[in-house]
Amino acid sequence: MTVALFTLGGTIAMGGVGKGAPGGGVVTRLTGADLTAAVPGLAGVGEPVEVHDVQAVPSASLTFGHVLDLLDSASDAVAAGATGVVVTQGTDTLEETAFLADLVWPHQAPLVFTGAMRNPTLAGADGPANLLAAVRVAAAPQARELGVLVVFNDEVHAARWVRKTHSTSTATFASPDLGPVGHVIEGRVRVLGVPRRPDPLFPPAPGAASPSGVPSAPDVPSVPGAASSPAGSLSARLPRSAPGPAVFDRARLAATRVALYTLSLDDDGGALEALAAGHQGLVVAGFGVGHAPAVSAPVLGGLAERLPVVLTSRCGSGSVLRETYGAVGSEADLQRRGLINGGLLDPYKARVLLRLLLASGAGRTEITEAFARLG
Repeated sequence: MTVALFTLGGTIAMGGVGKGAPGGGVVTRLTGADLTAAVPGLAGVGEPVEVHDVQAVPSASLTFGHVLDLLDSASDAVAAGATGVVVTQGTDTLEETAFLADLVWPHQAPLVFTGAMRNPTLAGADGPANLLAAVRVAAAPQARELGVLVVFNDEVHAARWVRKTHSTSTATFASPDLGPVGHVIEGRVRVLGVPRRPDPLFPPAPGAASPSGVPSAPDVPSVPGAASSPAGSLSARLPRSAPGPAVFDRARLAATRVALYTLSLDDDGGALEALAAGHQGLVVAGFGVGHAPAVSAPVLGGLAERLPVVLTSRCGSGSVLRETYGAVGSEADLQRRGLINGGLLDPYKARVLLRLLLASGAGRTEITEAFARLG
């Protein structure tokens, strides 16, 4: 048994100053072998680490396609017998990539994301410690069936809840609405709470072939039709729980655009029409529990008649309410105008979910039901 390590780049892998780098910043990429060689105690985990160096992409430049490609390879690693998978990447978008992965990851084997806030040229670089903790979690029986996890600063967070909360702190990742689900203490993985993880957004059919076409092992549920799909696996053809399978291909995903708009003081909504043009969906980060200026409410309602508009909170934690306030621009008013309640999902995760749903061909009813279940 092994732990599969997939490296995407990011601060954890920035090992030196590259020639011609603007401003002289760190740009040189370390390989997975470099990263593992710098981790004291890695051999003591008990399972060898199998390194896969993936395309080096700064996390600010990652796309859905990059993540889905990686998930295809991670699924193949699980099908080949990996106990768990670790992904290293930059932290800028890690909360979104982990949530995207969690929406479609069908395996009992844990998929663990980690990275670093201090690059290896700095005193107190946190990458080696984070990588060691992530490998320990990926190999731990307690982490099975928890879905996608984020491990940072010896804390274990569920992808559904985790947020990047500070631009530079090594303790940046937190789960404001839940807290960590576990810790790594003296090398031992302690899972303290197991939140209910909803089924993957596109659950695989029992007994289907694995994503790579290999017959499915008990721990390798997989995707019908993937073996014959030119796109490969998880991202090729994914059935959803609604009637009928949904074709989920890269061309459709790339053509699906979802805008994100944050409301602010004295906002009249004038920019919303232009922003929504050319998009198939819109996520609105409203005030507090899901409020908008009264003057913008008719604009939002008009947009909701043409495309799905999901209402979230810009606060960073807490839920959008449903029926506490009733004034123009309140959460109840906006829902009457057709906006979809995003629940506890922050704006960034709501955008990930909405784009996946639209790319799968989901209609308004299915989208509303999905947010009620996952939000």
